[in-house]
Amino acid sequence: MKPGIHPEYRTVAFHDTGADKYILVGSTVQTSRTVEVDGQTYPYVTLDVSSHSHPFYTGKQKVVNQDGRVARFNKQFGALSKKATK
Repeated sequence: MKPGIHPEYRTVAFHDTGADKYILVGSTVQTSRTVEVDGQTYPYVTLDVSSHSHPFYTGKQKVVNQDGRVARFNKQFGALSKKATK
């Protein structure tokens, strides 16, 4: 490896602000902010969504019943075709 061309790899504290959870992960992300977690100081990055707050991972996902295009068409215009055949 050439010296001086690789970014610094270190443990970074990612903060999921929606769930107020900290995730410590090795990363090369550049940030000027730091935070103290469990007595250690880490570089700090905020997240809007992570596996702690995303509805798919938390089990709070709402399933929406979506018909296909043909079903929606038949639902809307199906009565017209029945009238035309009579």
